[in-house]
Amino acid sequence: MPYMDGFVAAVPNDKKADYIAHAEKFGQVFKRHGALRMIDSWGDDVPDGEVTSFPMAVQKKDDETVVFAWVLWPDKETRDAGMKAVFEDPDMQPDVSPMPFDGKRLIYGGFEVIVDQ
Repeated sequence: MPYMDGFVAAVPNDKKADYIAHAEKFGQVFKRHGALRMIDSWGDDVPDGEVTSFPMAVQKKDDETVVFAWVLWPDKETRDAGMKAVFEDPDMQPDVSPMPFDGKRLIYGGFEVIVDQ
């Protein structure tokens, strides 16, 4: 059964090009370690909420945009081995490829795919 990792972050608007370059590089690393696909999305219609919302969850500032990304893996076993390898990969080290956003406000998690149509 496929497995997915999801990510939500707030990226400064003036760092959009940096984020795209960062995501393209990371996508190659994830695929090198077994991921089937990586998709990054720049927020376009992401409303503020009164109780919960993506902007609230990542403490989005006025000059930032919410991004939503996910990585698709063939199964959890491949994901577990792949994620370990990704974070050990020399191309993923902060001094080589620093994140163009505040990583402390990044939300992420792994999800078992239960419906895929």
